[in-house]
Amino acid sequence: MIQTSHLYKTFGKLKALDDLTVHLEGGRAVSLIGPNGSGKTTFIKCLLGMVVPDSGEILFQSRSIARDHTYRSQIGYMPQIGRYPDNLTIRQLLDMMIDIRKGLYRERDEELIQAFGLEKLYDKQMRTLSGGTRQKVSACLAFLFDPPVLILDEPTAGLDPLSAEILKDKILHEKRKGKLILITSHILSDLEELTTDVMYLIEGRLQFYKPLQALKQETGEEKLSRALAKIMQKSNSEFKIQNSEIAFQKNHIK
Repeated sequence: MIQTSHLYKTFGKLKALDDLTVHLEGGRAVSLIGPNGSGKTTFIKCLLGMVVPDSGEILFQSRSIARDHTYRSQIGYMPQIGRYPDNLTIRQLLDMMIDIRKGLYRERDEELIQAFGLEKLYDKQMRTLSGGTRQKVSACLAFLFDPPVLILDEPTAGLDPLSAEILKDKILHEKRKGKLILITSHILSDLEELTTDVMYLIEGRLQFYKPLQALKQETGEEKLSRALAKIMQKSNSEFKIQNSEIAFQKNHIK
């Protein structure tokens, strides 16, 4: 569904993406994981057309997204922090987005609006909403137009436990319908419930992209957090050994 080939992106001396090649398929929930500064946000912004790679190619349903913005109507995006005009009510914001998307969607999905009970808050201005309620609005907007691809950045952050469960159930439901779900989160317990595949970045480079079950079998761990820790410990050890070998060779060159 989404393919990237040899993506590079630098910001000054910072290499945000370094030869990133990956194929993301429908019917999968992919957890995008990595430490701060690993390139996760840059990668997402490249997929959304908000950042243009220095080189490489992105294909959406086998078509290049270069100089083509129409593919964006097929992506639902939930940002980590939703920023909306403070003076708009929830009703006005939804109406505005529906008007903007007019003719670009098949039907509206208002399941989350009803599950969160947002109808009762329709006439409240965005400036008066709590962080958790703003997060609910962001979630509803991401799912509203029934897109085949969903990109969710820290989706459960700020949500109360019940609302978080409602959102996770919705994500799983949409995955079963064959949609591609790309999720970033620091709450690994949430990811474990949702994930089919794990994509791990460090300093803009893809360390691995594999099914969650394969990752667990490879490490012998049942928890995602422990599996990741074991893999990274192994990687660090191999890195130190390689550096030691290089240092040894340099010291013995005549």
